[in-house]
Amino acid sequence: MIQLPKEFPDFGLTREQQRLAVRSHYYEQPGMDGERGEVWCYSDRFSYRPGDTVRLQVSSTAHAFAIEVVRDGATETKVLEQSGIAARWQDTPEQCSVLGCGWETGFEFCIGEDWPSGGYRITLRAQGLGGEPICCHHFLIVLPNPGRKSGRILQVAATGTWLAYNTWGGSNHYEGITGPNKNQYSPIVSTQRPWGRGFIVLPPDAPRVPLEVTMPPMTLPRRPHQEWAYATGHSKKYASAGWATYDSHFFRFAERAGYGVDLASQHDLHFSPEMLRDYDCVVFVGHDEYWTWEMRDAVDAFVEKGGHVARFAGNFMWQTRLEDAGRGQVCYKYRARAEDPVYRSGDISRATNSWEAPEIGRPGCKTFGLNGSEGIYAGWAGLAPRGVRGFPIYRPDHWAFAGTGLFYGDLLGAESHIYGYEVDGLDYEIRNGLPYPSPTSGAPDGLQILAVGMATLVEESADLASEDQFFSDGDGRFVAETLFGESSDDNLEKVKRGSGMIVHFKRGNGEVFHAGSCEWVAGLLRCDAMVEHVTCNVLNRYLGV
Repeated sequence: MIQLPKEFPDFGLTREQQRLAVRSHYYEQPGMDGERGEVWCYSDRFSYRPGDTVRLQVSSTAHAFAIEVVRDGATETKVLEQSGIAARWQDTPEQCSVLGCGWETGFEFCIGEDWPSGGYRITLRAQGLGGEPICCHHFLIVLPNPGRKSGRILQVAATGTWLAYNTWGGSNHYEGITGPNKNQYSPIVSTQRPWGRGFIVLPPDAPRVPLEVTMPPMTLPRRPHQEWAYATGHSKKYASAGWATYDSHFFRFAERAGYGVDLASQHDLHFSPEMLRDYDCVVFVGHDEYWTWEMRDAVDAFVEKGGHVARFAGNFMWQTRLEDAGRGQVCYKYRARAEDPVYRSGDISRATNSWEAPEIGRPGCKTFGLNGSEGIYAGWAGLAPRGVRGFPIYRPDHWAFAGTGLFYGDLLGAESHIYGYEVDGLDYEIRNGLPYPSPTSGAPDGLQILAVGMATLVEESADLASEDQFFSDGDGRFVAETLFGESSDDNLEKVKRGSGMIVHFKRGNGEVFHAGSCEWVAGLLRCDAMVEHVTCNVLNRYLGV
């Protein structure tokens, strides 16, 4: 039985500070820690092979720093430690989020030939201006060497989504300091800047987005994760993206469970799609919202030729483009039809809009079986906050559920709250108590819907005053306009209610399993035996175990 607290957590904020934690724009920037001092860093790229040189760009108020590099897997393995490295403060352009910081290299090191593929946390430590310790965290991926890897998993980290949410420097794809009044989100974000605080390392008590509290009648919704971020100095978006909140939990689980797992970035998927040919099973997890056309081409070709894809992830929403050799990510999003230059002169199918936009002609379900705009929000704010915490099961006889003892109507992962905060769905119909893709859904032939939960694009309650809503109906009206040409009330009514699903289908010589929820990894983090068992069923089948 799930025992939830009856009150929202108290992080010592006033009512006004609670409001600012959600509604104001706050972000990491040079000089933000004032007299305490700072050290920041980023690297020249996301991923490296053994033997490559890492160039670390460092800016620090201290004259020297120490570095520690640790592989973050089932166990932590320290691979590099050095102190007394000279440092200096480097000037940073105001629009560094867009243009990059432009810092000079402060330290170089070589990836060891014996460093296994995986995620490596970099920690810089220095002495603050008042003598107290200061630090920052960075992250790099060590790629596997080329060659066939039967029996191993390739996990592709959702680095496009990390970039989209990174708050460092003031602008991302959500909020920003760009535009005439310096208050708009940026359609272009740079890899050449540090990560927001909490993207790489988090304390174990950091709240996730879905609510872990009982809400009595007439309780006003709150966002504890953003209140915690505001109170502790972490990124406002730490719970929406990053290694610490999402990707790390699958990687650690897989190694603990005895699987061989390698790691790559989405940039690698974009620029080196041939790497997929070395694997039988490729995995995507967490909040996985931003993809390029080329990334999808790589996955589609892999599946057609016999590959197996497991996506334990949600919110497949936006097409992006990479520019400047991958150092810039482009996504105009809500302003795409007005501002993306491809609408005026270019290949309109590459517009950085929702994948479901008719002019793109490539809805997400064609690759992963589900669509982002037909799912969306569940379990937080005023978005089904008392809704199901797990996936309602409709086809318990499917091979993915073998050995679980699940029954029709059971909830998978309710104990660990794997359903939310954003989910992917599909237009469907119920026949004889079972869900099927609707004739107009666009779903791949033979797709089976194994589980279905509710989701929403708007905070829909007769008792919630407009001033108490965190969400307007803006997302719903955007989807309505994208799909039907105008954001009328009638069109909003067609799109504002969605679903979250688990589906399975075959295509060509391969197949895809998709549990369409950002929070599936919460079941692995919280050691939910049922979620672990289903995850292993999928991995074992796709590895031929």
